[in-house]
Amino acid sequence: MPVIEPAPLAQPVAHEGILRRQSLRESAARTYARSLPIVPVRARGLTIEGADGRRYLDCLSGAGTLALGHNHPVVLEAIKKVLASGAPLHVLDLATPVKDAFITELFATLPRPLADGARIQFCGPAGTDAVEAALKLVRTATGRTGLLAFTGAYHGMTAGALGASGGATDVRVTRLPYPQNYRCPFGIGGERGAELAARWTENLLDDPKGGVPAPAGMILEPVQGEGGVIPAPDAWLRRMREITAARSIPLIADEVQTGVGRTGAFWAVEHSGIVPDVMVLSKAIGGSLPLAVIVYRSELDTWQPGAHAGTFRGNQLAMAAGAATLAFVRENRLAERAATLGARMLGRLQGLAATHRCIGDVRGRGLMIGVELVDPDSDDPHAAAPPADPSLAAAVQQECLRRGLIVELGGRHAGVVRLLPPLTLTDEQADAVLDRFADALEAAENSPRRRHETGPSS
Repeated sequence: MPVIEPAPLAQPVAHEGILRRQSLRESAARTYARSLPIVPVRARGLTIEGADGRRYLDCLSGAGTLALGHNHPVVLEAIKKVLASGAPLHVLDLATPVKDAFITELFATLPRPLADGARIQFCGPAGTDAVEAALKLVRTATGRTGLLAFTGAYHGMTAGALGASGGATDVRVTRLPYPQNYRCPFGIGGERGAELAARWTENLLDDPKGGVPAPAGMILEPVQGEGGVIPAPDAWLRRMREITAARSIPLIADEVQTGVGRTGAFWAVEHSGIVPDVMVLSKAIGGSLPLAVIVYRSELDTWQPGAHAGTFRGNQLAMAAGAATLAFVRENRLAERAATLGARMLGRLQGLAATHRCIGDVRGRGLMIGVELVDPDSDDPHAAAPPADPSLAAAVQQECLRRGLIVELGGRHAGVVRLLPPLTLTDEQADAVLDRFADALEAAENSPRRRHETGPSS
């Protein structure tokens, strides 16, 4: 039965006017607004209400920022408490009770071997600045400049972070293979593919003719998000930790999107048991408000005062909201909940894949889920997997929106539909999300335009 969010009887003029003025006044670099032409005016939990009166289930969650969904009561109460106290809202990097409470709560969640001797640096409000700080930190501590990063990576949009990301050009970064099953760079997948990726890395670092001098650090995502929701195999992560430790190469874990319970553990590195030298944290740690930090081993703390600074490092409201979020996730065991519910959602999506040839792969960890859409009728005999189908993915996204479901696209060719619901998602809400997705997929596959473009389906 089709699941379509009904349109309101009359579209408010303000809704169309706001969208029109946005298109006229905002830059060509805007992104989400292009594929999601909505004007949010109210939100609570999973639900957003637009200025046009329509309601949407939000499985984008601020690109993973909203661990507790929109306007969670504990977040609002924490913000109100600071506002009512008369505390300063702007303090640069001075110590405050709010900041002290946030650090204490954050350190209580970190892997113990790191937290017991850690230092924290507050950065500019976006995760990309924390990546910049991490790169600067390891270069200062080691006296080296090179960097190891991975294919498919995404670390942010500033120069250094972008240089470490998979789409970078003309940068001095050694690019290493990131293991994956569906599109394994070695055409094998599984444990053997991950082992070859690790062996390639080790051989390259030890080859005197490999062209790779001792690097300042290695940066990786425990689950690649923008790269297409690709979880790193736990055994491979342990190998990366062994390889870097044996060569005195600091290991940087970018947990900007994977942190605070998203993957079914409080921090995604905990699945493998590794302890990185540096953790890059942002998004959910601010409880929906801008906040970014790096946490690192004290032995790396060799930079000079002012070596990394920023006017908005002391966001008191974000620290209060973040501390409340961290405590709520920890006390209510939402990471475990994400693991259980995420596994159930993956199972249902894999069942959907059995009856839809256009679903090439379903993957993820916890409530970080990706569905890769492909062209199953491609006749390339050398392809290990059918090519991605970005036009179908875009059509599915729009059909989802028609049904009141907000999803994001990712992957190398924007062919992966991504689901990032809040950790407070209920079983009933999860079913509603999957019902709407399944209906949208069916509609996109069978749209007259698509049948005209691809011909009769087999």
